[in-house]
Amino acid sequence: MEELVGLLRIRVKRGINLAQRDTLSSDPFVVITMGSQKLKTRTVENNCNPEWNEELTLALKHPDEPVNLIVYDKDTFTSHDKMGDAKIDIKPFLEVHKMGLQELPDGTEIKRVVPTRDNCLSEASSIVSNNGKIVQDMILLLKNVECGEVEIQLEWIEIPAMASTSTSSLMASKTVISKTALFSSLPGIVNRSFLTFSPASPSVKPLRTRSSNVTKFDEVTNSLDEDMDQIRRLQNGSDVRGVALEGEKGRTVDLTPAAVEAIAESFGEWVAATESNGNGVIKVSLGRDPRVSGGKLSTAVFAGLARAGCLAFDMGLATTPACFMSTLLSPFEYDASIMMTASHLPYTRNGLKFFTKRGGLTSPEVEKICDLAARKYATRQTKIVVNAGNGSGGFFTWDVLDKLGADTFGSLYLNPDGMFPNHIPNPENKIAMSHTRAAVLENSADLGVVFDTDVDRSGVVDNRGNPINGDKLIALMSAIVLKEHPGSTIVTDARTSMGLTRFITERGGRHCLYRVGYRNVIDKGVELNKDGIETHLMMETSGHGAVKENHFLDDGAYMVVKIIIEMVRMRLAGSNEGIGSLIEDLEEPLEAVELRLNILSEPRDAKAKGIEAIETFREYIEEGKLRGWELGTCGDCWVSEGCLVDSNDHPSAIDAHMYRARVSDEESGEEYGWVHMRQSIHNPNIALNMQSMLPGGCLSMTRIFRDQFLDASGIARFLDISDFDNYIGGQS
Repeated sequence: MEELVGLLRIRVKRGINLAQRDTLSSDPFVVITMGSQKLKTRTVENNCNPEWNEELTLALKHPDEPVNLIVYDKDTFTSHDKMGDAKIDIKPFLEVHKMGLQELPDGTEIKRVVPTRDNCLSEASSIVSNNGKIVQDMILLLKNVECGEVEIQLEWIEIPAMASTSTSSLMASKTVISKTALFSSLPGIVNRSFLTFSPASPSVKPLRTRSSNVTKFDEVTNSLDEDMDQIRRLQNGSDVRGVALEGEKGRTVDLTPAAVEAIAESFGEWVAATESNGNGVIKVSLGRDPRVSGGKLSTAVFAGLARAGCLAFDMGLATTPACFMSTLLSPFEYDASIMMTASHLPYTRNGLKFFTKRGGLTSPEVEKICDLAARKYATRQTKIVVNAGNGSGGFFTWDVLDKLGADTFGSLYLNPDGMFPNHIPNPENKIAMSHTRAAVLENSADLGVVFDTDVDRSGVVDNRGNPINGDKLIALMSAIVLKEHPGSTIVTDARTSMGLTRFITERGGRHCLYRVGYRNVIDKGVELNKDGIETHLMMETSGHGAVKENHFLDDGAYMVVKIIIEMVRMRLAGSNEGIGSLIEDLEEPLEAVELRLNILSEPRDAKAKGIEAIETFREYIEEGKLRGWELGTCGDCWVSEGCLVDSNDHPSAIDAHMYRARVSDEESGEEYGWVHMRQSIHNPNIALNMQSMLPGGCLSMTRIFRDQFLDASGIARFLDISDFDNYIGGQS
């Protein structure tokens, strides 16, 4: 067993201007975590400026282990709403403690800690001597929420000699109520004061670990029969029984910690709904027999009860009659109790018996609890990291994912800050993607999400840390949409790759390459649907995307929700590969280049000159002056002439001239790349995008474009082609 360094007492004093989560106020409580330890204050109802003044004590084993504070709004029948979190930086406090300065006069300021980006201090915090002890008062500014602060105080407690209380069962009446029960049963029971019984062994074992979260996506539960039956089969009349350890021939372990957590959470919710005690706090005790699986499964029970908002009390080694009587006899009188036992069955088995003050639960009642647990279990444990970039997207974490039960620990930059101190909120921004990738890998997340400032664009990172934006994001959404709508047309801007076109067509879809500009792409999809061409996805490489089912609105959050639902479906189908596996066969271009041509003319003439250059490019290709170059088309979606000009009876207005040409090898005739020439709407320049599937292909296309078009046509006389010269010179 690891040695304890000491005990850290955290007095949670009060909340200041906490966020409103209910109609008029909130019902806040505080949870403090450190490793597997998790402590909780009481709930203060209808108060956004609550006073707790409660002491929570942590066992310190690893001084470098982070201490986190999370504020929740208590909900009775649904998951608690998150009201912000903060990291408690205890390093300065521990450094002062090591100095041994306890004998200083009261009120002596030993060290002053100022707010930095590395701590969550709202204002400067002083470490002082107080009655022979070292204490630190601090006000924490909550993150990942619109407002709120929490005032706490740190105090060090030396470990005294530990005494063992001898009680064989509840009926022995040698029980102890203790505010420092942490000494005999560490670490993280959900209340600061609770009933302690003599442990089954002298070793100190954790009672709680961080809860394995569940994700409740109702859209997919109808296809989860097998996962749900796995829990339902654990019901054994009025009990729950299953295999908890390997060793039985022909039987696999089915009473897992995840299953037990879901059942315990469901039992807690059932008790809260049916056994109301009038004070709003449901207290549940847990006892167990000496089976070797009891410790691990007890941890899961406590985690489940905590998720249900119950106060859990550890009875340790106990008897079934003792568990029931703990609901009746003073001073215990718990609302309910669970006995973990499998009676006379082999050591590999274990189970749960349930009691309220009315006695043991009936078989139909246990069936109802297992049915609820089955739904929780079937959609369990999805971990998602959100990077809002200090834009408007932080709501998606606390108002959507947290309420659905997802684990969003490790999310980044959720608080709005118009100065964007960390990076520009943009899914195409390399810094944004690198930060999100690091957070996904650090937290072993299933998915990372990046929003732009106003959440009309998004990008994602898969569970291996691979960024998915641009063509990859379009491919991912195409794979999802084509499962739901086989044969659908997918509209994108014309800068997407040849590999994306193959990806879409191989899945039975049609790829319409259209004009650059997200409004152009979305409007094209609307127009195609009016013309009777089923088009369910319109998406630009910038991340702007819309689906028909969502009113053709470019909505980054909606796109992410569809990705999350598909991710859950994959998991429930038995796949652990992650969302990135859907695009593993997407062929990416070997080379991609963007060059700029500045227009050398008076500003009033720049637009006309740009149109002249681009129309001359079209004429050169149509007249065969660029051998192997051909204006691209995409078939029967009313788009022709480079996939950028409508040829139907109601063509869209042209905001900027542009063409895309397919480029093939002169000798073999094999297509190896494309060139896209586009007039800028906002600036006096022309953009040239190229992609190649062959090494050196972009260099070859650049030379042909410069020598055989720009110079040969005379267009170069009013264009700055230095970008081309520099690229060619740098590649030579």
